[in-house]
Amino acid sequence: MDLLGAGTVFLIICLCCLMVLSTWRQLRGKSKMPPGPTPLPFIGNLLQVNLKDMHRSLVKVFQGVAFSQGERAKQLRRFAITTLRNFGMGKRSIEQRILEEAQFLLEALRNIKGAPFDPTYVLSRTVSNVISSIAFGNRFDYEDKQFLSLLNMITESFRFTATSWGQLYDMFSGPMQYMPGPQQKAFKQLSGLEEFIARKVKENQKTLDLNSPRDFIDSFLIKMHQEKENPNTEFFLKNVVMTTVNVFFAGTETVSTTLRYGFLILLKYPEIEDKVHQEIDRVIGRNRGPNVDDRPQMPYTEAVIHEIQRFADVLPLGLARRVMHDIQFRGYTIPKGTEVFPLLGSVLSDPNHFARPEVFDPQHFLDENGKFKRSDAFMPFSIGKRYCFGEQLARMELFLFFTSILQNFRFKSLIPPEEIDISPILVGFATIPRCYEICMIPR
Repeated sequence: MDLLGAGTVFLIICLCCLMVLSTWRQLRGKSKMPPGPTPLPFIGNLLQVNLKDMHRSLVKVFQGVAFSQGERAKQLRRFAITTLRNFGMGKRSIEQRILEEAQFLLEALRNIKGAPFDPTYVLSRTVSNVISSIAFGNRFDYEDKQFLSLLNMITESFRFTATSWGQLYDMFSGPMQYMPGPQQKAFKQLSGLEEFIARKVKENQKTLDLNSPRDFIDSFLIKMHQEKENPNTEFFLKNVVMTTVNVFFAGTETVSTTLRYGFLILLKYPEIEDKVHQEIDRVIGRNRGPNVDDRPQMPYTEAVIHEIQRFADVLPLGLARRVMHDIQFRGYTIPKGTEVFPLLGSVLSDPNHFARPEVFDPQHFLDENGKFKRSDAFMPFSIGKRYCFGEQLARMELFLFFTSILQNFRFKSLIPPEEIDISPILVGFATIPRCYEICMIPR
């Protein structure tokens, strides 16, 4: 036997031993794990997962709990929450930024003059400008080519996460970085976003005033200066770029996708749009814009917005977590290092909490007297210590942008409502609504 043949035999024997060892360890620990299908060596339960409907597939065969990513995540999350609050997130000052951006949006919609258009980038550039004013200290002009390029990167990357390839990448990120496929285009898009923010960081460094932060990037750079003698610091240049990418990405896509899905639903159910118009006219009128103080007086509109979030289920799996130490859960042991998903969609579509989970129905959030009714099962922003820290900003944006648009426009579809399909076109780690055109007619 030549050396090549001997080497091949040796490699096969090693692989077989690893498979046997892996299977033995899984079976040995299975009695302690929560119930579920037996994973295969190396590929786990991949063959039992429907990549075209990841959420329902996982609901069928797995359980999920929350996870943290260690000290780095804790430090950066704590910093991000504090800094965003300092720049007004959740306060009156950010409400004014949203209302100012709403005026730019309304002007842009009026200029369309009732013609049909795809609302994807109209909405994403509006929502993105709110977080841009915090992250970069300024908003972008709606026709800025660089801004539109960034939004395209974000939108396409978000769409990629809902595809089968995106889900495979999440599970096998290491090997897939070196394999051909559509994930390479997604890498390129994210790299473009990182390069833009890296340039912003360099610009800020040149004019940084340690006593007067202008935006999120400045605040991070100041924190870097304060911890420059700390050998264990998590505040360095790579992390300022990645943290800003996360803030910018999350602050753009989820809210704009929710609004886009919501307007498609209203095209399907014009009677619901009519009721929202009636409530807006009764509470706000036509002589002033909406504000957050109007929310308690607008139970139907609040119910519609909540139902849009529930039905759209933009992040059905939540964000992946990793168990940092062995966890005892309902009599079972979840070992350290296990990756888990909260499966938010399983709660948002639970018939024990929502009478008709497969149907869009604002009554899910209204009591018998027509008053707004909260639900413990409503958790589109996740739950626990790792809940979305942009929740208050997102809630404010959804209400103010939604009511501002509907105060000034009524919607018209190019096809009959009964022919409109409101099922998502993609469901993976994100839910993507179908493409459509809408006419917004001035009221």
